[in-house]
Amino acid sequence: MTAPWSLRALVADLAAGRTTPEAALVEARSRIASASFDAWVAPAEVPVSTGPLGGVPLGVKDIIDLAGLPTRCGSVLRADAPPATVDASIVREWRRAGAVPIGKTVTTEFAFFAPGPTDNPAAPGHTPGGSSSGSAAAVAAGHVPLALGSQTAGSVTRPAAFCGVASLVMTRDRFPVDGVTGLSPSLDSHGMFTATVSDLALAWSALSDEPEAAVSAPRLLVWSPEAATPAMQTALRTAVSGLRAAGAVVDEFPDPALVTALTAAHPVVMAYEAARERSVELASADRLSAPLSQLLRTGAEMPYSDYEAALAVVASGASRLAEITTGYDAVLAPAALGSAPAGLSATGDPVLSRPWQALGLPVVAVPGLRDEAGLPLGLQLVGSSHGESALLGSGRWVETALKP
Repeated sequence: MTAPWSLRALVADLAAGRTTPEAALVEARSRIASASFDAWVAPAEVPVSTGPLGGVPLGVKDIIDLAGLPTRCGSVLRADAPPATVDASIVREWRRAGAVPIGKTVTTEFAFFAPGPTDNPAAPGHTPGGSSSGSAAAVAAGHVPLALGSQTAGSVTRPAAFCGVASLVMTRDRFPVDGVTGLSPSLDSHGMFTATVSDLALAWSALSDEPEAAVSAPRLLVWSPEAATPAMQTALRTAVSGLRAAGAVVDEFPDPALVTALTAAHPVVMAYEAARERSVELASADRLSAPLSQLLRTGAEMPYSDYEAALAVVASGASRLAEITTGYDAVLAPAALGSAPAGLSATGDPVLSRPWQALGLPVVAVPGLRDEAGLPLGLQLVGSSHGESALLGSGRWVETALKP
């Protein structure tokens, strides 16, 4: 496997003239051809862009419209979809920043649980996670230094953890979602993958026009879920000790019941909204995978009062979390229950992302930890709404502090 491709190094080479945008695109296509891991759906023929990223090759998850290519959403229902005529808004923003979309990456069926063919470059024979499986694998395999994902439950954070790369889930309303085939308007968020948190910070600065935040020892609240595997729990304890030794303040998260309540509210909101967002697909539920069909049918039968109650839990939870986190930079937690499960027939459990996604908060997945078998274990940092830059500054510090 080719090592992940450093975005920061490529941008420096482009700026210094040591390489060109055209050469970067040729290199990306060569890397894709040499070891695919079934991460890609279709290549794109695109002009080179200018901007802060200066022609960086970009992978685009196949629920996001890319002009000239169909958006098939990993589903037989979209097998004959015509090419999109315009880019999704988020793709236009990345083009403005200088990124060059070079193709569509594999997604699970309508960004839910039924996996595509993608293997995990960091752990062949193990799931890369989902739903942004192709984008995470494309970055882990070194095909591209930057790829787009989306998250409704754990569709960015979990694949990043399983594939040993970094990711950012953006604040839910940070950029428009037109041109994206979503599941739940109250939950759908944009995301991206890079090799490191340092690369994420560079990419975010280019996209948001915000300067990169200062990197300094953060104040963290650590959430230690009992459901995490023993290997993950051990890794988290070791990480906390290392972060404290390096100068971070790490205190225990004081209200686990809050996380439990938000975790329970999330799938209620998701099912209710998905049944209405994907009503056309619900009419063809017999052609969908069993998990997606069940989600849509459950949501269609759900009383509005259940949905309303779940939204109330989320609203009160947002206020409570704001109180808890006053004076802290982020919540630190495992990014997934453990390492990537063996096999490609499932994508793993998103339960550790559900509470934070219910609140629509930005989340950074920090790579670098491993279990005894050498499989990646990821951590997540949860920040405040629209606080991506500051969160990435904390993430860069954590990433550096955890390096062996």
